Amino acid sequence: MGMTMIENLLARKAGLARVRPGDLVTVEVDMCVMIDLQFATLWIPPARIHDPDKVAVVMDHAVPAPTLKDAEGGPKARKFVADFGIERFFDVGQHGICHQVIAENGLALPGEVLACTDSHTCAGGAYNTAARGLGPAEVYSILCTGVTWFQVAPTVRYELVGSLPPEVGGKDVFLYLADTYGDATNRNLEFGGPGLAGIPLNDRRTIATQAAEISADFATFGVDDRLREFFAEKGITDFVPADADPDAEYDAVRTVDLSALEPYVARPGTVAHNGIPVSRIEHRSIDQAFIGSCANGQLEDLRIAAGILRGRTVAPGVRLLVTPASQQIYRDAMRLGYLQALADAGAVVTNSTCGACFGYHMGVVGPGEVCLTSSTRNFTGRMGSTEAEIYMASPATVAASAVTGYITDPRSVTA
Repeated sequence: MGMTMIENLLARKAGLARVRPGDLVTVEVDMCVMIDLQFATLWIPPARIHDPDKVAVVMDHAVPAPTLKDAEGGPKARKFVADFGIERFFDVGQHGICHQVIAENGLALPGEVLACTDSHTCAGGAYNTAARGLGPAEVYSILCTGVTWFQVAPTVRYELVGSLPPEVGGKDVFLYLADTYGDATNRNLEFGGPGLAGIPLNDRRTIATQAAEISADFATFGVDDRLREFFAEKGITDFVPADADPDAEYDAVRTVDLSALEPYVARPGTVAHNGIPVSRIEHRSIDQAFIGSCANGQLEDLRIAAGILRGRTVAPGVRLLVTPASQQIYRDAMRLGYLQALADAGAVVTNSTCGACFGYHMGVVGPGEVCLTSSTRNFTGRMGSTEAEIYMASPATVAASAVTGYITDPRSVTA
């Protein structure tokens, strides 16, 4: 039997002819991404690092610094990159959520391995990268040695057919998969099939990013013409994709008819077996609506939200917060008029950062409040108070709900 996409990738990086589920492999890491939080907590400068060309540092979670501890971490990060000659440094002003910055700068390449301390590093799988979030100690080890190890997990293949209907995006695809199939603990996810060509890269990244919420090891998409064009526009053509063999052995193969999907929402607490089509949810008023995060703060997400909100007004009693995923997106959205439309509707547009998504700053929710978010997580206490409720949906659903004041099917607003 042949190998899956991730098995072929790990085998090549480990210098092996083949790997199978259960194997332990030591692989070269092509890009090690460090974030501001690492420098703000228990930072010990290393005596040496493996290769400064394989390291990037991104100021992303707490920008601008909301606490003294975060403010103390900034100078440590700047000294580190200066001491070791690290050129890929994205300081305040060139910053953004690390997974967005990774995408914008071509740091996640097909067939390569990327590591970062953030749990949503699996976002890089949209670019055919073995991208994985690891603990701070392991990332520190990679920084110094250039290698890490993985245990090869079985792979679930999603065979995509059909095409997405209007007002249905990557978040809806993920919430459908999470509700239908539940957790993917100790499993890799692989996405392909004829329907893949119709899924934009921003939606692919949303799906790959959210794979962390069902505990998948890796979530990888195949390389197609759309992805090649993405890299060609950046002047990147020198990569070796990881493909699945025709006779690859999977733990399961699941066919998903994209054309049958509709907008979804996840109820508070978890996404696994906890979703429902928005058209079927009971009337639920909201206090806060949030559009942002590495999953859905992309330029296309802001375009969709601006299109729904243009000429409309956020409902009384609702706070709509919009956080672009990077400074580059902020600037592009400003030039394109998206931010103007959002602000005119009553939204508060914030600096690009992780911010409200992890309940740190610029949008913490209080006791008894209901938040509808397009960010990455909906578990208890994620965005602030443990007595708040967090529902998760697409930017289109969040924008439509901000207008009506309750969780709303975006198709009813745009029709």
